[in-house]
Order: sequence, then structure tokens, then C-alpha cells
Amino acid sequence: MNLLKKLSSKSFLFFNLVLVGVIFGFTLACFSFFGPMAKLGKVAQAEQNQVMIPESALAVAESLQAAIQAVSAKVVPSVVEIDTVSVVQRQSQNYNGVPWEFFFGPQEDQGQSEYRSQGLGSGIIVRKDRDTYYVLTNYHVVEDVTEITIKTDDGKEAPASLVGTDERKDLAMVSFKSNDSYPLAVLGDSDAVKVGDWAIAVGNPLSFMSSVTMGIISAVGRTDGPANNINDFIQTDASINQGNSGGPLVNIRGEVIGINTWIVSNSSSSGGSIGIGFAIPINNTKRSIDEFINTGTISYGWLGVSLIEPDRDSIQALKLDGKRGGLAAEVFIGSPADKGGIKPGDFITHVNGKEARGSSQVTLLVGELKPGDQATFTVIRDGTPRDFTVRIEARTDEAAADSKNLWPGVYVVPLTDARRSSLKLDQNAQGVYVYQTYAEAPAAVIGLQRGDLITGINGQPVKDLASFYQVLRDKTDKELWFNIIRNSATMETMRFKR
Repeated sequence: MNLLKKLSSKSFLFFNLVLVGVIFGFTLACFSFFGPMAKLGKVAQAEQNQVMIPESALAVAESLQAAIQAVSAKVVPSVVEIDTVSVVQRQSQNYNGVPWEFFFGPQEDQGQSEYRSQGLGSGIIVRKDRDTYYVLTNYHVVEDVTEITIKTDDGKEAPASLVGTDERKDLAMVSFKSNDSYPLAVLGDSDAVKVGDWAIAVGNPLSFMSSVTMGIISAVGRTDGPANNINDFIQTDASINQGNSGGPLVNIRGEVIGINTWIVSNSSSSGGSIGIGFAIPINNTKRSIDEFINTGTISYGWLGVSLIEPDRDSIQALKLDGKRGGLAAEVFIGSPADKGGIKPGDFITHVNGKEARGSSQVTLLVGELKPGDQATFTVIRDGTPRDFTVRIEARTDEAAADSKNLWPGVYVVPLTDARRSSLKLDQNAQGVYVYQTYAEAPAAVIGLQRGDLITGINGQPVKDLASFYQVLRDKTDKELWFNIIRNSATMETMRFKR
């Protein structure tokens, strides 16, 4: 019995050893067969996922990258940060009607206190005279400030002085002194800028000094900037934020083509970029740079017309479809335009042969002329182009705002079916609708009002907008009066003697 048990135990042990050996051998065989296959699969998968970038494409990308690096190295040293401080007066706090002095006694400022408001902008070094550097920036960067500090790219600081300002173009110049050497920005030709060109913006957005962003030129000739700015802006999608104002927009050659000025933003508080930014064309600043340094003031040429952008109805009525420029709705009596033969209703298309893309650009082109210059104005009158030579005079705020001399001092628009209906007129009624009169101007003095329907001038019938300007031009040298319909009543205004 014991012998049988011993034999059975040995057989069981032997069987187990054989089974383990078989399993081990099978595992080795599987590993030997499937291991290399798995490795081959992984290698094949890795080779399949590996995408080769063409060397030609890399060469183009690296070439552009090298160009951007070179432009940045060229431009950044000529860009500065402008830190400003404004001291503002404000009333002392009054808590629930109890004055501050109730607790602390009378104050020396007698209820007034001061606080310091800090500002940030950018600028570009454009001139040097011995140890004085001149920096071009925006007017709104240095408007009403009491302290200006310049920070250069090498980390140095210097106090700066205000040289001159030009609110109409949103330009200003400051200067600082230094014995260090800084490069001057290279000014390009903004007239050569085209939509789709590379654009690189440099500045100090949100205090991140010497930041460089890149995009393209999105549009040129944009108008209607903030605060009645008269520039025709360059639009770009290069990222521009608060602090970029006054910094340069440069082309792929590192030439300054614009001064970054304003952006469109969805956020009124943070003013974050959404890819719509605007720069003042550098050609608009070149004469200003010289005048800032030489005199500290900017002189503008004055033509003496009130320009408007005609609406669609007016364009059709005057047969100006496809034409670009500005309509001289009124002419100042005794102005250069008046002396040179330009009349109300003339549509100005060119100044010295340069096309005006709108009324704002007419204003800009006239402003670039110097007092005493003779300029040729191309106008469309009665559908025919005509040239007039005008001697430009210096613009003054008083002359430009003197509505007493604004001839005739009324802005009229075509009589459309909708206006006929609102005035309860017959659909065959003719004339022009008075949209606006100007205080103290001749039209207002003799009693013309908004909403009047002008049917005649000096007894001559007015059928439409074209005949209004024709009769006004030909029949009102010495005297002016209007035949009108007001509140369904026909009447005649008083007479104005010129």
C-alpha cells in the first residue's frame, strides 16, 4: 500500500513536470514566432505615420521666417515705450452729506484733491539732432499729460518733452536726450501699399515691451476714424492692442508704412484685438514731422467748402454713379474756392491730379497743401469734368466754423416718393427737400426751415437736385430768395443780399 502510494506520487510529479515543460516550450515558440511579427507591425505603423515635409516647402518657410527675424531686429531698436502721467483734479469725498473736513479739519485744497492717472503708448524714433532724439507718436497718447517718460528697447529710461501736436491727424512728437546711439526708423511709401501685403506691427501692447505681431494689409483708404480724424487709414489684421498706439506698422522690408492708431473691439473695457486695426499712412505724417521740429505747430491749407458724402438718391439725381470724391454742398463767401470759381453742387474728384476716394480724402489732400500753393481741382459740374485753379490759404478754426459766410447755408436732398408721402404731396410734385439749415447762414437768416420743399430760387423753377444747383449757380450772384411749400402752403422767403 505504501509502495503504490509512492509510485502514484512519482507518476503525478513526472506528469506535472512534463506539462510545465510543454507549456514553457509552447510559450517560447509563440514568442519566437509572434514577437518579431509584432515588432514588424509597430515599425510598419511608425513608418506609415511618418510624413516627410518637402525640402522646397521648408526652404520657403524658413526664408520667410528669416525675413521676419531680420525685420524685427531692424525695427525694434527704433521703437520706444511712452509712459505718461496726468494729474486730475477731483472733489474730496463727502460721506452722506458729512464733509471730509468734519473728521480731519480744513484741507489746503479746499475740497479739491489730485490723483495721478497713468497712460501707455508707443513711438518711433524718426530724427536725431546731436544728443536729442525725436519720437513720432499719436496725439491721444500724450493728450493733456503732465509727465512723459521714454523707455528704449535696451531698458533705459529718460524724461521726454512735448514738441508739438496735431489733433486733426492724431499725431504728436516728443523728444528725449541721450548719449547712447539708437537707430532711426526707415520711412517707407504708404502710397505703394496694396491689399494682401505682409504687415508687421511693433509696440508695447499692455506693457509687453517690444512685441512683434504679423498679419496682412486688409484694406486701404479707410475713413471715418475716431474724433473726426481726417486720415485715410490702412487696415490690418496684425494684432494691435492698448499700448500699441503710436508704434509702427512696417512692411516686409522693415520700412514704416503706418502709425498704429485705433482698433475695433468687441470689449469696451479691455479693448482686446479682434483682428481689425488701423494705422495712419506714413505719407500723411512726413510733412508733419518737419513742421513739428521746425515750428512745433501744423499749418493746414483751406479751400473753403462744406463737403458731404452724397447719399444714393443724390448720386443718381446728379448722375454721379461710379464717381468718387466729395460734394461741395456749400461754399464760404470770399474763400479760396469762391475766388477760384468753385460753386455749390460741384463734385470734387481730383486735387492736383490725385484721385480723391471720398470727401474725407478731399479734406486730407487740401490739408496737405501749404498756404500760398496753387492747386488744380477737378470737379464734375452738370455732368462734365472741369478744372479750376485755386490759391490755397491758411486754415483757421474761426474761418472754418463761421457759418455766416456759408453759401447758401442749406443742405438739400432729392424729393423721393417717400418724402412726397410724408409731406402729403402729389406724386408729381417737384422740388428739393430741405434736410438741414445752418444757423446764421443766409438760408436760415431769410427763414428757410428743415422740412421745407424748395420749388424755386429767385423765381426760377427748381425741378430736382440738379436744377437746384444749376439755378443757384447761375441766378444768385447778388441776391437770394426761395419759393417754398411749407405745411401745404406756398410762400416766398425773405431776400438775402450778398
